Amino acid sequence: MFSKNKRKPQQQPQQRAVPSIISADLKIVGDLSSSGEIQVDGEIHGDISTKVLLVGETAKIKGEIRAETVRVHGHVDGQIKATNVNLAKTAQVVGDILHENLSIKEGAFLEGHMTHMSEKKKTEEAPVKAADVQGKPGEDRVNLVVKTGGSPPQAKGEVKPQAKPAKAS
Repeated sequence: MFSKNKRKPQQQPQQRAVPSIISADLKIVGDLSSSGEIQVDGEIHGDISTKVLLVGETAKIKGEIRAETVRVHGHVDGQIKATNVNLAKTAQVVGDILHENLSIKEGAFLEGHMTHMSEKKKTEEAPVKAADVQGKPGEDRVNLVVKTGGSPPQAKGEVKPQAKPAKAS
């Protein structure tokens, strides 16, 4: 009858912030930093640091990208460091990708190194000599274009090298 009813104050759910949008007619020269989401449809010459980055089809980014999640539909010229990286079929990336999860759709273009972050952490912990790096398959530069359609590749048994005719003496 005389007991106090102790109620915990209800926590307000955090409202999700509206993404910052760089429209197609906007060009930015300088670095961008956000704790939320950025959608780029314009042009950026500078580094981007954010939680989520969406690179639209009309976007052109020249600089380093650091984020938790990066979805690329447009052009990126620079390194991408992100936990999750998704390259759409219209993506064109020239630069290295450091990732934990990487998804590449058919039609995407990628020129650069792809390194899993756990591998990168191992190499940062132990000093590596230049002689140790040469010849490792994980260190090769990749030019990758995933295409759809066309004729299927021939099986190994079907390809016959043509012999050169012997010269008469």
